Amino acid sequence: MKANRTTVRNTVYVLGPLVLISYAAGLARISNKDLLWGGIPESLRMLNVSCMFIAALGFLVMWWLFLYKWEEQLVERLDWPWNNTEKGGHRRLLLAYLLILIPSSLWLELTIFHIHHAYNWSPFIVIADLTLVAIGNILLGMLAWDAHRKKIGKYTKVCLLGVGMFAIQVIINDAIWWSIRFPW
Repeated sequence: MKANRTTVRNTVYVLGPLVLISYAAGLARISNKDLLWGGIPESLRMLNVSCMFIAALGFLVMWWLFLYKWEEQLVERLDWPWNNTEKGGHRRLLLAYLLILIPSSLWLELTIFHIHHAYNWSPFIVIADLTLVAIGNILLGMLAWDAHRKKIGKYTKVCLLGVGMFAIQVIINDAIWWSIRFPW
C-alpha cells in the first residue's frame, strides 16, 4: 500500500473522531460508569483524568509535527531503528496511528462487553486491545526518535516530549495500571 501525508491525515481525520464517538456512545449506554474505573481508587481518578488531557495534548503535538510542521519528504525518510531505508516513513506512521486509533475506538465497547458477560477469555481481548495502543505509541516514539536523530526539522525534542506525554496514559495508566487493577 502506498501511503503519503494525505493518506495518514485522512486516516486520523476519520478514526480520531471515531474514538471520541465510541467513548460518548459507550458512556451513554452503561448505567454504572464507576465499573469502567475498575480497581482505580476514587482518590486517584482526577489525576488519571488529568493524565488523559496531557496525553491528548501529546498526541496533538505529534500529529501536528509529523503531518503539518515537518516537510513531507523528510517525514517519508523516517525509519525504525533496526532499518536503514530512505522511504516508507508515511507507511510506518500510518501503521502506528492505526494501532492507536482502531483499538482505542474499540476499548470501551470491549470493556463493557466484559463487564456484562465476564467470559474467561474476555479480559484477554481488552488487555490485548490496550497493548496494541501501547505498541502504537512505542512505534510513534521510534519515529520521533529517528526524526530527532536525523534532525528533520525544528521541535524534534518537543515531539519526543509529546510521545512521553501520550505514553503516561496509554502505557502506564491504561495498559499496565488499569489492566492490573481491573477486577477481572
